[in-house]
Amino acid sequence: MESTLDRLIVSADRGDRAAADALFDTLYAELHRLARRELARQGSGAGLGVTTLLHEAYLAMSGREGTAFPDRARFMAYAARVMRGLIIDDSRGRQAQKRGGLVEVTSLGTDQADNVADARELARIGDALDELVKMDAGLAEIVDLKFFCGFSFAEIAAMRGVSERTVQRNWEKGRIYLHRAIGGASPIA
Repeated sequence: MESTLDRLIVSADRGDRAAADALFDTLYAELHRLARRELARQGSGAGLGVTTLLHEAYLAMSGREGTAFPDRARFMAYAARVMRGLIIDDSRGRQAQKRGGLVEVTSLGTDQADNVADARELARIGDALDELVKMDAGLAEIVDLKFFCGFSFAEIAAMRGVSERTVQRNWEKGRIYLHRAIGGASPIA
């Protein structure tokens, strides 16, 4: 399985559209789990469905030129970033609507205030992670793989070809940076 996956990644990296589609099909179940996890993290306030998020991510990923996926870890990290971006964009769009982006007047229940804080926090985490990518792409990738993809330290270590302890140290560095960047409001678990 892994050698087939490696061949698909290399072919997709070279621009083979059929290989990219086959790669997506091969990883569909894992990507679906990732999408479900991300939406569950957002609670009932998320406006996207699991399949919608997954397919929107596929469209976003397949439409980009020059993206390179030399291995499974980078592919999954990129997929997690795309999904995170789609969730943040959806959340921001819903916040804009709540803040008068539409002319329609509605009453808000008391439970809506909790969703507002979650959307702002999600946007802050996304922005902080984007800054971390600029500073240290490796740390950001580990955060994506652990926090957004849900991989264990052992799985990330195997994907990256490093020791599990190295991954744990880098995870802690990334968490500390993100915690400080978002103002210490919410530690990344």
